[in-house]
This record gives sequence, structure tokens and C-alpha cells, in this order.
Amino acid sequence: MKNKEIQSASPVDYTMRTIGGKWKPIMLYLISKGINRFGLLHRGIVGISKQMLTKQLRELEKDGLITRKIYAEIPPRVEYFISEKGFSILTIIDSMSEWGEKHMKFDEDDNMI
Repeated sequence: MKNKEIQSASPVDYTMRTIGGKWKPIMLYLISKGINRFGLLHRGIVGISKQMLTKQLRELEKDGLITRKIYAEIPPRVEYFISEKGFSILTIIDSMSEWGEKHMKFDEDDNMI
């Protein structure tokens, strides 16, 4: 018998498997605000490696939350967009943003504490 991963039937578990982790919510937020090219995303997400950004973008695309458009230019240009399914999850991302704005605190040097 093969070892199968036990999957929860919880809708919250499904949501967390889809957008959970350290990077995906940030990526969805930035893409929804028009920061939709790889280099811009990499500069906009403190601490993410290029390999991890690529992996997470592929997962978001596989899960149908973003789409990728490749422009036939030299050099090639790739842009990411929120899909219809992705738009349906932006209410969660927007709520996270509102909560963060309400509760974030900064020291006198504008460092988040």
C-alpha cells in the first residue's frame, strides 16, 4: 500500500494550502497593485530568493490564482495578472492589508516593531 497524504476536508485548510506560507499573500497583493513583473516582485519582497519567487509564482499559476503573459519581444517580457479565481480571494488579502495597517507599529527610525 502506498503512503498517501491525509487531506483535510476543511475549507480553511484548503485556503491555507492555496495561499498559505510566507510569500504567496504578499505576491498576490503586489500583483493586484500592478507590480507584476519578476524583477519588480523580487525587489518588492524583502528576503525572497529568485528560486523561491519562481517556485511560488508557478504554484499560484498552477492553482489558477494568477496568469502569466509572455510578450514576444527581445528580451522577452513576462507579466503576471490576477485571474478570475484570484480576484475572488483578494477580499482575504485586502482584509489582511487592512488589519496590518491598523496594527503595525514603527519605531522612531520607521523600522517595523
